[in-house]
Amino acid sequence: MDSTTIIHFLSESAYLLVVFGIFLIFAISKGRQFLINIICGLYFALLITVHFPYYDVLLKEITHSSVVAAVKLIVFAIITILATYLFKRLMPSEYQEGKFETFHKKIILSLAATILVMSFSFNVLPVTEFLTPGTPIQSLFAPQHLFFWWLIAPLAVMYWN
Repeated sequence: MDSTTIIHFLSESAYLLVVFGIFLIFAISKGRQFLINIICGLYFALLITVHFPYYDVLLKEITHSSVVAAVKLIVFAIITILATYLFKRLMPSEYQEGKFETFHKKIILSLAATILVMSFSFNVLPVTEFLTPGTPIQSLFAPQHLFFWWLIAPLAVMYWN
């Protein structure tokens, strides 16, 4: 392996670890139910952004590919945040627990949310504009024939959690 491959692998590993860390912090600070709301918000945002009709209006004057990718990621993030707060209002908060109570379940839910974000990143969202293709993490999450299974995995985790 040459040094550039190692650097790209480390940057993608850092991306994966940062995403997992953010979800774990949410799980510890706000509880499992908030993480379940985030996962549901991510699914809802995927549904909306795949068929979002106003990308042409938003990207009318933009030609640089990284700016286009950033705008699409911002739209996805906004819809995810709005959907998460919608689910927070709709779903009952049934898990009244301490910060480190059921910690293993919080880790598993954080891993499920990370899997969802990673599969979105390499199949739907234009994250590959910012990450280098061809690294081992991408070969795990990017194949189209595995995308369905990566989408199902967090649902199974929520079912058994």
